[in-house]
Amino acid sequence: MPNQLSEQLSPYLQQHAKHPVDWLPWGEQAFALAREQDKPILLSIGYSSCHWCHVMAYESFEDVEVAAVMNSLYVNIKVDREERPDIDLIYQSAHQILQQNAGGWPLTCFLTPAGVPFYSGTYFPKTPRLGLPGFKELLESVATYWAKQREEIEKQNLSLVESLQKMTPPPPEAQVAFEVAPVARAIALLDKECDRECGGFGNAPKFPRVADLSLLLHSHLPEQRKMALFSLSKMADSGLHDHLGGGFFRYCVDKQWCIPHFEKMLYDNGPLLSLYAEASVLTGDAGHREVATAIAVWALDEMRAPDGAFYTSIDAGGPGEEGRYYVWRRNEIEKILGAREYAVVSRHWGLNLPGNFASHLWHLQVIRPLSEVARSLSYALEDVTRLIGTAKLKLNDARKRRTRPARDDKILVSWNALMIKGLLHAGRLINQPEWIDAGRKALDFIRTKLWTPPLDTGSPGQLKASGLHANGEFKEQNTAATLDDYAFLLAACLESLQAGGFRPRDYRFALDLAETLLLRFEDTQNGGFYFTEHEHEQLIHRPMVGHDAALPSGNGIAALSLQRLSVLSGLPHYAGAAERTLLRFYPALLVNPGFFSSMLAMLEEWLHPARTVVLTGPDDEARQWQAALSATAVPDTQIYITPTYMPDDITCPALLHKKSTAKVNAWICEGRQCLPPVRSLESAIDLISRWPAALSDGEKTA
Repeated sequence: MPNQLSEQLSPYLQQHAKHPVDWLPWGEQAFALAREQDKPILLSIGYSSCHWCHVMAYESFEDVEVAAVMNSLYVNIKVDREERPDIDLIYQSAHQILQQNAGGWPLTCFLTPAGVPFYSGTYFPKTPRLGLPGFKELLESVATYWAKQREEIEKQNLSLVESLQKMTPPPPEAQVAFEVAPVARAIALLDKECDRECGGFGNAPKFPRVADLSLLLHSHLPEQRKMALFSLSKMADSGLHDHLGGGFFRYCVDKQWCIPHFEKMLYDNGPLLSLYAEASVLTGDAGHREVATAIAVWALDEMRAPDGAFYTSIDAGGPGEEGRYYVWRRNEIEKILGAREYAVVSRHWGLNLPGNFASHLWHLQVIRPLSEVARSLSYALEDVTRLIGTAKLKLNDARKRRTRPARDDKILVSWNALMIKGLLHAGRLINQPEWIDAGRKALDFIRTKLWTPPLDTGSPGQLKASGLHANGEFKEQNTAATLDDYAFLLAACLESLQAGGFRPRDYRFALDLAETLLLRFEDTQNGGFYFTEHEHEQLIHRPMVGHDAALPSGNGIAALSLQRLSVLSGLPHYAGAAERTLLRFYPALLVNPGFFSSMLAMLEEWLHPARTVVLTGPDDEARQWQAALSATAVPDTQIYITPTYMPDDITCPALLHKKSTAKVNAWICEGRQCLPPVRSLESAIDLISRWPAALSDGEKTA
């Protein structure tokens, strides 16, 4: 018989709906039952594309004997961490305090009926192995501890809650003078940690760390950019990258980026799309452009819902089958390809070497560059490039006939916003109107399906965090949005105001999101934004987080977006909120700058206001200028086109108050301080490419 998860929309919770475990969703019913029966709570947090979540479910949660112990001794709660990132954030933090090491998924927490954890872990096998206790024995031991050591548990709980509270940054003591020192220290740490052989940072496991790469890539110093470009090139050649279907996996288990965990997450690929498009502009390297294109094609072909929004993730595979969809036997490839194609791919991907996934299985990665392959075969490079292209098409078609990994069809606002921004930014940089159209369609979907506008000036709007397509219709889930949803969506709106021309409805949406962000999340007295809104369900802790994790920092993105919106709109209270946020986290930046790349990007822009171009004149010609300027070697430049017509129901952004002209003029600005208008595209390109030195060469004008 199905348990109570059968009524939930989440694909992850549905995966557990027929378990013999009496799973309950997170909610008052579960906590009331625990209080009534004086039982501890077993909280299990995971997500649908998590490999070890599937393994633990297969080994233990589907096992009748283990389930009987769980049902007898505990009230059991299952949470989708993508649906409830607030719960996941709190209990991952608690796990780090209890166990003094990093968490992960599945997260297994044992709670008091008040919701405070007293023991935790991640994956536990059914029987003892890997230095871990068997899950059934662990369940019995923890239950005994609960029954006999209540006083000790209560003391520990008080200490744990106090430790959680200390993770919130203290109120700033006084106004300080912001300096570039934290940025310099963070970059020095990245330089020390950079893997000069394989790219990326640190040892195994290796993650893309997009916030760190973005900080380096946006630097004006060539050596710092080179560090990011080197890592991006190595990642593109590695097993982290899907060389046939496009997109990147979540992380690799080894230092050499050879074998990944094969989940594909929307949240990684949106920012990576931006970074590879920027790398293409910076270097002129066609390879970076190809990687960006492959990410976009994967997102549009495999992750897009019929109404334009984007699904959440693709599974790594079932128990014992992780990666099998992606790996190859050599004879399979030989049968599919022609002799000349195989000669190229075998050398390019190292199929003549021992298998890297198993003794006779290969996960594709670049071993020899195409130029070297061409020389070894005495082929022209153009022929080798063509042969690798046709080989990829044939192999991808063959792979699609395999049983595909499951896809999580949830629509998450925060993850959609990251992909929307990626499509819009990359589409503008490398002139791909289809990507811009797709990004805007997804943005329009969120605005119409998951956003309730404010009733009047001064009242907040309301976002829902997620929804799901079920039985042919879209259903929003009654889950309040978090800081990340608002911050990332605001950043996506600001990108849409540039890509494809100015849309008044995007500006109105940006203003509404910003006002709601301030009203629902800001600590107005001390600065910074809480992860949950003021009226949110009361949990054991209310986080305020400034560091980057798998996703960029919501506080960092919120502060940067509000600062940019203030420049665009001329409204100073947005800049005030951004500065208060930076002030709240500045002591942490001084102590541990290596964890705060998104906030450091905000600090850099506070110290050196954003480079912005405003174009006036006929729309068609202005868009040609925008495309040309976007393709300069300064990819983080913001470029707006002043609309020739503005409806009466919206105020034109203050920065765009430029006189319309018969020919295109370019106003090149730092913040709201602008050079005199430039009437030649060549001159505008020259000024941007020499930035920031060009600003000191000319006379600023308001």
